[in-house]
Amino acid sequence: MEELTVGTRVDHPRYGEGIVSKNNLTAYEIFFERGGKIEITKRNTDLKVIQKNEEVSAKTGLTIAEIEKVMSYVLDQYGALNEVVPLGEKWKGGTMLLQPANKELKPKEIPAEAFFHKIVMLRDRLRVLEQNINSHSVLTDEEKVNIQQYITRIYGSLTTFNILFSEKEHYFVGSKSK
Repeated sequence: MEELTVGTRVDHPRYGEGIVSKNNLTAYEIFFERGGKIEITKRNTDLKVIQKNEEVSAKTGLTIAEIEKVMSYVLDQYGALNEVVPLGEKWKGGTMLLQPANKELKPKEIPAEAFFHKIVMLRDRLRVLEQNINSHSVLTDEEKVNIQQYITRIYGSLTTFNILFSEKEHYFVGSKSK
């Protein structure tokens, strides 16, 4: 059973309907219609939730769900939320081997997942850079376009790594030749 918050309405086969008044470490204090104030352990499986109460922050007056929604919005606006980008199925569990031309030197083996994660982080940071350039208050539109062209060329240089992505929507795309 998930954690109950103060104000949640519950039903118990013996005591009837009640409202959680305290959430202690190991038990709930519940006021029941039949039985009054009773402490019931959190392991008790007889409690059925009738109506869940979202806990409201005393400082903000917002529920946890509302705070999470606002935080997600703000983090997304500033590029702090990383999109889950799946690695292509054939690469899972694989490795990348960098073999020096000099056979006396040891090769470097890198897990495909680790390398892929670095590529995705690079892409995410380029996107944040783009957002910062486009929203910059001092740069002129011409300067923004000139800088943006370099970023587009970087994306073009990274298209080799598209084979690692599971879905085409996540591919790197450079400038299209006409």
